[in-house]
Amino acid sequence: MLSRFDYVRPQALEEALAYLGKNAGTRILAGGTDLMVMLRRNAEMPEHVLDIKSIPETKQLEYKPQQGLFIGASVTVNQVAEADFVQKKYSALAQAANSLASYQLRNRATLVGNICNASPGADLSGPLFVYEAKVHIANCQGERIVDINEFFTGVKKTVLKQGELVIGVSLPDVAVEDVSLYLKQTRIKGHDLGIVGVAARLTAKKKCLVAMSAVAPTPIRLTKLEEMINSQPLTAELAALAGEEVRKQIKPISDVRSSAEYRLHVSGVLVKRALTQLLAMGGR
Repeated sequence: MLSRFDYVRPQALEEALAYLGKNAGTRILAGGTDLMVMLRRNAEMPEHVLDIKSIPETKQLEYKPQQGLFIGASVTVNQVAEADFVQKKYSALAQAANSLASYQLRNRATLVGNICNASPGADLSGPLFVYEAKVHIANCQGERIVDINEFFTGVKKTVLKQGELVIGVSLPDVAVEDVSLYLKQTRIKGHDLGIVGVAARLTAKKKCLVAMSAVAPTPIRLTKLEEMINSQPLTAELAALAGEEVRKQIKPISDVRSSAEYRLHVSGVLVKRALTQLLAMGGR
C-alpha cells in the first residue's frame, strides 16, 4: 500500500520550481519506474511528489543541425531509441536505450530519470559521456549547465541541490563520419541489469572516447585509456592492448549479479570488442 503524500502536477516550469523551493524533500516523478517501486514497498515515504510530465520544457526531443540534440526530462527511453535522428547520429545512445529493461518499461522510463537515479550501472550514462553531454538544471534563480562527467558524485548521488530540477540533457552535433556503439554484458539474455556496459565513439577527427558503467561507484569516462588509444593509430593490436589496460583503471565490486573478478574479465573483453568494431566501422 502506498504511503500518503501530496501529489502535484504543475503545467509550467516556474510553478514546479516554486513548489520545489517551498517543499524540501520533494520527489520528482517523470517515468516513475524506480520511484513507484520504492513507494509501493514503503522504502521511501516522501511528503510531496512532483509530476513534471506536463511541463513543456521537459517534453522536448529535438535535433538541430550544427547545434545538436536535446532530450527533455519527460522524454521516454523508447522515444529516444526510436527517433530516426538518434539512430542515425548517435548510435551508441540508441543502442543503450534499446538495451534498457523491457519494451514496456521503456515506454515509461526516461533518460533523465536513468541518470538522476545515479546507479553505477546506469545504461544511458556511457553514451552521454562519450558524446560529452551537458545536463540542464533549473532552480528559482535561473539555470545552470553541468558537464555530464561532473554530474555524478557517488552511488545514488549527483550534484543536484535542494530546489533544483533537471530540465533535460543536450548533446553536441556530430559529423556524418562519427561512429559509436554500446556493448553490454548481462546475466541472462533479455531485460536484465548490466554486469558491465561499454560505450565507445570514434569522431570524424579519429579521436576515440570510451566510457563504462557498473565498474566503479559512478559511471566513468576512461580518459587515461583514451590517451593511450589516441597516441597511436587504432589497430587490432591496440584494441587488444586496451582490453588488457582497462582492467588496471577500473575498480568493480562483487555483488548479487557478478563477482569483481568476472567484471574485470568482461570489461577487457568488451573494450577490445568495442574498439575492434570501431576500427571496422571507420578506424584510423
